[in-house]
Amino acid sequence: MLKWVWVSIVTVMLDQLSKWVAVANLEQGIPQAVMPHLNWTLAYNYGAAFSFLGDQEGWQRWFFVVISFVVSAYILYWLRKLDRSEHWAAISLALVLGGALGNGIDRLISGRVTDFIDLYVNFDLFFLYNGHFATFNFADIAITTGAVLLVILSFFPDTEEAPQTS
Repeated sequence: MLKWVWVSIVTVMLDQLSKWVAVANLEQGIPQAVMPHLNWTLAYNYGAAFSFLGDQEGWQRWFFVVISFVVSAYILYWLRKLDRSEHWAAISLALVLGGALGNGIDRLISGRVTDFIDLYVNFDLFFLYNGHFATFNFADIAITTGAVLLVILSFFPDTEEAPQTS
C-alpha cells in the first residue's frame, strides 16, 4: 500500500511550507489574532509533545531525531504489509508518517520544532495554560489525526472470514 505515501509527501510539504511562512512573518511569542479562539503565535519546541524533555541540555534533539526516523521506517514497513482493501489504515499511517517526518526534519536541521497554531478558550482547565492549549503545527495535526483514525479502526476489525477448509 505504498501508493498512499503521496499523503505523507503532501503532509511534509504543507507542514514545512507553513512553518517557513510562520517564521518569515511572525515574531516569537507575539500572538497574531486570526479569529476568535485562534492565534498564530511563533514558538519553538526543543522537546516532544507539550515540551517533554525540552529543558534538557541538547541530547534530546538526537534522541527525537532517531525516534522519528525509526518510527518512519517502521510505518513504511507496515504500509507495505497492508492489504489493498485497508485504505483507511493506509491513510492513517501515511498521516502519522508525514507528521513524524515533518517534525523530524525540523529537529534534524535546527534542533527544534517550529510551532505556531495557538488555540485558546476564555477559561482555564488543568491541561490549559491561561486558557491556551499547547502551540502546535500541521505535522502535529497529521500525527494526531492519523493516530485517532487508527484507534477508531481498531474497534472495527476485519469482518471477512477466512475460507473454511475441510
